[in-house]
This record gives sequence, C-alpha cells and structure tokens, in this order.
Amino acid sequence: MKALVYHGPGQKAWEEVPDPTIVEPTDAIVRVDTTTICGTDLHILKGDVPAVTPGRILGHEGVGTIVEVGSAVGTLAVGDRVIVSCVSSCGSCSYCHQQLPSHCLNAEGAAGVGWIFGHLIDGTQAEFVRVPFAENSLHKLPDGVSDEAAVMLSDILPTGFEIGVRNGRVKPGDVVAVIGAGPVGLAVIMTAGLYGAARVIAIDLDDNRLELAKAFGATDSVNSRAGEWAEQVLAMTDGLGVDVAIEAVGVPATFDMATELIRPGGTVANVGVHGRSVELKLQDLWIKDVAITTGLVSATTTPMLLRLVAQGKLEPERFVSHTFAMEDFMDAYDTFGRAAETKAMKVIIKR
Repeated sequence: MKALVYHGPGQKAWEEVPDPTIVEPTDAIVRVDTTTICGTDLHILKGDVPAVTPGRILGHEGVGTIVEVGSAVGTLAVGDRVIVSCVSSCGSCSYCHQQLPSHCLNAEGAAGVGWIFGHLIDGTQAEFVRVPFAENSLHKLPDGVSDEAAVMLSDILPTGFEIGVRNGRVKPGDVVAVIGAGPVGLAVIMTAGLYGAARVIAIDLDDNRLELAKAFGATDSVNSRAGEWAEQVLAMTDGLGVDVAIEAVGVPATFDMATELIRPGGTVANVGVHGRSVELKLQDLWIKDVAITTGLVSATTTPMLLRLVAQGKLEPERFVSHTFAMEDFMDAYDTFGRAAETKAMKVIIKR
C-alpha cells in the first residue's frame, strides 16, 4: 500500500510500505477512505515530538471501511463504515475506567499514552490502518453523516470541546476568549455554545480566519497584530477580563496572552501543543485565583458529538477548505503548511 512516511525533521514521503495485518485478536484493519492533516503533524515534522521515529506512518484522523477483524471483535463487522478515533482505548485499565483513555495503560508503544496513531504506531495517512482495541476505538457511522463531517470527529471537534470548553469550565453566560482561530480554535468556538457561552471573542493575526470565526459562532473578533488586543478585550468586559481564556496555538506568546486576559477566578485552558518551554508568571496569577488546565483529548465525547452532527445541530464539514486525492498527499501538506497564504483550514484527502 501507499502511505505518508516520516523520515526525520522536515522529511516525509508518499511511498510504498507493507500492508498492515492483524496482530492482536482485538484488532481491526480499516481501509482509509478519508483522512486529513493536523497541526500536530506539522509539529512532528518540525521535530517537536521526538517520540516519533523515522519510518513512522503519520496521521491520527480518519474515516474508513472495515476490511478485516480479529477473532475477539464481536460488535464490528467487515463492511462497517467507521470513524477512527485519534485516541486508542483498551477499555479496561484504570484510566479508561476514569474516562481518560488519553492515558490508557495498555496502549501500544508507551504505557500511559492513548495517542498512538502516527506517534507510537503507524497512523491513518495511508491506504489501510491497523486499529488496536477496535471495539473501543472505532465509532460506527450512521447513514447521512458525510466523510467530511465524520473525520472532524476523529480529533479536532472533541479536542476543542473537551480540552477547551469542558476543561475551561465554560458555563452559561460566560465571556470566552479563544486565542488562535485555526481548526482547533474554530472547534472550540463551534462547541462553546453547547455550554451556554454568552460572548465568544476570537483573537488571531489573520483577518480571513477571524471572518471564519464569526461564521463559526464568535460574537467578536480582535486582530492581535495591531498590538492593542488586550485593551480591546478588556473594553468588551468592563475592564475585568474574560471568564475563560482558551489557548489554541501552542506558542509561549499566546499562552501569555491567555493569562493576561483572564479575570480573577477565571480559567485558562491550554489546548495548543507546545514545542518549547513557556514561562508561567505565577507571581502574578496566584493572587487572582486563576485555574490553569491542560490536556490531551480522550475523545470520550465523540459519540455525543456524533449524535449532534447526525441531527444537524453541528456542521463540522464546514471546516473543509481543500480536497485532494491520496496520490496528491504531498501537495496537501504543502497547502496546509502554507495556510496563511492558501487560506487552508482543514484539507481532506480522499481515496
């Protein structure tokens, strides 16, 4: 089969690799019909995730069709159309029982890390993928949900909701600032209304993404390039700051922005993947009773979000900006990597 293979920082190739096979009786083999590229894949290619070794097939998002199941798989069958979750869950360890499969103790590669696709085992940017713990890590798709909508439930929609909205403790009437209007930031904005946010302020350097943020549910937007972003946000909140500040970029400057915008008693929810150290100004924050949360998505909300999508309450297919065929995977990476120029949001790669 063909797959997108990582060969070290800055190096990747769409090339021939062996087909995956059933290794454990709980495995399934899925033919990948639709996949996409995540900002985390770009972090990997920059060398920010050293656990990813040369030769690894990248990707942790996908929708496909089951072509083979292991002997212990009873609730799934060949021909089922499924979402491949970005996090694998054994379903039986203490963390999985706590609804934290992001720290699954039985996941392959390293105990305590549920994100294994394109990280510790071969991922979904390929024609076929082996899925461990298939019954707990695949979601059957109802009729009427498109591949384009479903693939957003592999990662970005549950990530934005769980690590941004839910960890941020958004509650009815809150004012929420979302720093970074990329795909995950927009997923936060799309789902903030589920918990009753009264005002959602999108902050970004790119006017195009700020316009998208408005379309996804932001009530206000601030271009931080002007340098007066803090004053603008404070003016919207009677000088107090926001109830919840959600960092969705993954660089020190945007984390600092979140801590500067938060009001006493508020919550800073860090969603972005950071590749280098961030200074925590605890000497300023402790007296404000500020809570700071972090997290890796567990994707335990995927079934709930899927029901909302099936009923037309959420429209994640709106994230799609570009579509490519699998043989054009390298072009897809080029387009996604130059998002400011190409206006790429989520690029879809289809069989």
